[in-house]
Amino acid sequence: MSAALCRVTIDGRSITVPSGTTVLKAARQLGIDIPTLCFLDGFRPQTSCLICSVKVIENGRVRMVPSCGTPVSDGMIVESETDEVAHVRRTALELLLSDHLGDCLAPCHFACPAHMDIPTMLRQIQREELREAIATIKRDIALPATLGYVCPRPCEKGCRRNAADDPVAVCGLKRYVAEWDLASGDPYLPPCQPDSGKTVAIVGAGPTGLSAAFYLRQLGHRVVLFEVAEKAGGRVRNRPDPGGTAVPPSVLDAEIDVIFRLGVDFRPDTPLVPPGENGITLTELQNNYDAVLLAFGEQTPERLEQLGIPHTQRGITVNRETFQTSLDRVFAAGNAIRGRGLVVRSCADGKLAARCIDQFLRLGRVEGLPEMFSVRMGRLEKEEVEQLATLAEPIPRTEPPPGARWNDDLAVHQAARCLHCDCRALPHCRLREYAIRYQADPNRFRGERAKLEIIARPSGIIYEPGKCILCGLCVEITEAARAPLGLTFVGRGFDVRIGVPFNRTLEEALGELAEQVVAICPTGALSFREGKPPLHLPVLNTVRDVRG
Repeated sequence: MSAALCRVTIDGRSITVPSGTTVLKAARQLGIDIPTLCFLDGFRPQTSCLICSVKVIENGRVRMVPSCGTPVSDGMIVESETDEVAHVRRTALELLLSDHLGDCLAPCHFACPAHMDIPTMLRQIQREELREAIATIKRDIALPATLGYVCPRPCEKGCRRNAADDPVAVCGLKRYVAEWDLASGDPYLPPCQPDSGKTVAIVGAGPTGLSAAFYLRQLGHRVVLFEVAEKAGGRVRNRPDPGGTAVPPSVLDAEIDVIFRLGVDFRPDTPLVPPGENGITLTELQNNYDAVLLAFGEQTPERLEQLGIPHTQRGITVNRETFQTSLDRVFAAGNAIRGRGLVVRSCADGKLAARCIDQFLRLGRVEGLPEMFSVRMGRLEKEEVEQLATLAEPIPRTEPPPGARWNDDLAVHQAARCLHCDCRALPHCRLREYAIRYQADPNRFRGERAKLEIIARPSGIIYEPGKCILCGLCVEITEAARAPLGLTFVGRGFDVRIGVPFNRTLEEALGELAEQVVAICPTGALSFREGKPPLHLPVLNTVRDVRG
């Protein structure tokens, strides 16, 4: 006897499916993407996270329901992508995030003005993947070897290991990778997008202008870099930041050469001048280029007045979100807008200005750059930091003496001092992915923070209860595989958590299922320590393996 059929309409599209089919399954057959966290195909729906909520109109009734556990009925109308549904999903996400105990991005990431992915770089050094490490660095910093000398290391001030002993030697390790790259004979050149047909004039070949040129070329734009001096480099040639040291000219020249090799047209001895003086005027640049970036460093108000550039006593007046001036197609960044700032801040400005100019050239407007989404735990107590430190190399901070270079063994061991404050599941965390999609505010319902707890086992598996959303998928996997122990819900009410029966260990509970269970965890509550089994199995294959 064949199953009865139901005709259901989802987001204005109709489909006929067998009776008993869930709304989620019907939507997927239509190619409609409904987000899920606690659902895994082939297992009973948990209906706990409510991220898959949809609006259902059925027999005159209107309800918000979890699509993963709601069967269709004939004539049902479903709305899955309205503002009302998005609001429900956003609220569900914000409730899950309210007690989510873990940083998406590490504190050093935010402490670095260029927001470089420091933890990834450190792990790549630890694995001796220096080619990959320089690519990671240069996604955010165009002059890393130079900054290794002049930067006052704000990232290290933000390093959580400060509370345990000493911060990780981030700046020295970054310089180690950058100088290794320069000495390799084949320095890393990032790929460039196809020619956009647009041209940008940059005035000033200091750290801001060089950084902007580096990233604009990668975005496919032709760049002409004008400089008043004979050589590029600006203030870093002879004026390090407080706390920094002078950059060897050979290092600075080598890094600049890498930028020029991307196809930057450099025009030295060419000052920006008022009409009537020898040089190039702002009007000429506006007439001949699609955009202009003023990156010529600190200027006197009198000089800016002569050049016809709107300014305050501190520098050029710009929209700080977009780097746009009030002049047509003219942007400004670096010390030209802030008077004085760290070299790393100038490098960061160049990168951000390049991205804003790219938006302007492609869209005709600057929409601004999205904020980095991250749950942030804030300051940890000393005992919490010490708990994190048990997962890192238990050695003191050691750096080469002044004038000496890093050796490979020292770099590997010092990189391993990183506490891995960023989330181990960052590249594939669905909770974060959906939080970004629905613009969830992680602080909307946040209350008093619980104590950080990390359960690390000799096998390499790590369990962080504060990240667990009690989706139950790990319990389902171990039950389906008929594991001798498996995982289960322990406790009652608000004290429920995932645990191992009879106070046994995770190794005993999971056995050969460890990789599969870690792979399906939607929030990184279960993960592996660095260097342990890679998560290479797709979720669907994993489920088939578990169920046989």
